[in-house]
Amino acid sequence: MPGVFQLSVDELLKDTEKAIDAGVPAVILFGIPEEKDSKASGAYAENGIVQRAIRALKKEFSELLVITDVCLCEYMEHGHCGIVDRTAAKGIVVNDATLRLLADTAASHAAAGADMVAPSDMMDGRVRAIRERLDHEAFTDIPIMAYSAKYASAFYGPFREAAESAPKFGDRRSYQMDPPNALEALREAALDIQEGADIIMVKPALAYLDIIYRIKTEFGYPTAAYCVSGEYSMLKAATQKGWLDERGALLETLTSIHRAGADILITYAAVQAAQWLKTG
Repeated sequence: MPGVFQLSVDELLKDTEKAIDAGVPAVILFGIPEEKDSKASGAYAENGIVQRAIRALKKEFSELLVITDVCLCEYMEHGHCGIVDRTAAKGIVVNDATLRLLADTAASHAAAGADMVAPSDMMDGRVRAIRERLDHEAFTDIPIMAYSAKYASAFYGPFREAAESAPKFGDRRSYQMDPPNALEALREAALDIQEGADIIMVKPALAYLDIIYRIKTEFGYPTAAYCVSGEYSMLKAATQKGWLDERGALLETLTSIHRAGADILITYAAVQAAQWLKTG
């Protein structure tokens, strides 16, 4: 992805300062550990990469809203979002056994100083498991932004390469959503709200503007949309070819996502967009 890099903690601080100066109010963190294993140990380690990044950011920029992605795929040796039962013929992701690790991860992020956690794994019941764990650990004020309608999309490719998190076998269609299915998105969002989500998210954004609209209309709930790596990269590639005006196309794209009903926009072009909006 042009302009997007893996960052060490010291480089993260430099980039964050630029983002704050541009007017970006929040960051969301994804981590890549030095080693991966079958239990995603790096995801909930006290001194894991995300935990260190949170502490550094909050020390340097106390007013910055720090959100953390809560998932296990970057930390698993097989690249799936949960514990895998390898006794099955092709290996299957075990939903309930994964919930404890997700709760451990969210609690460790909160303990490090995260302001919000965002589970993106799409395991059933993970919002409830995380809410109960956070409340038990006295993190009752930490909100949950749930990836409620996360589709098994072709647009994740650049991120998976950058985050070294592509599945080593199979795919994620057994736990991410089927793109033609709109009604499931409403059911998933309703369940997440019932389980304690404070914000619900649709991912990807551009190919799912109708889902954003339907969820916002149905629930009137704080809604986020994630303009994912493939969407960002398509726009960048077209502008590098001279086929599109970058400023106009990017701002029009983000406007369409907001118009569809998203209150919060997550985009790799956040700094660029904020700078353009700031200067008019």
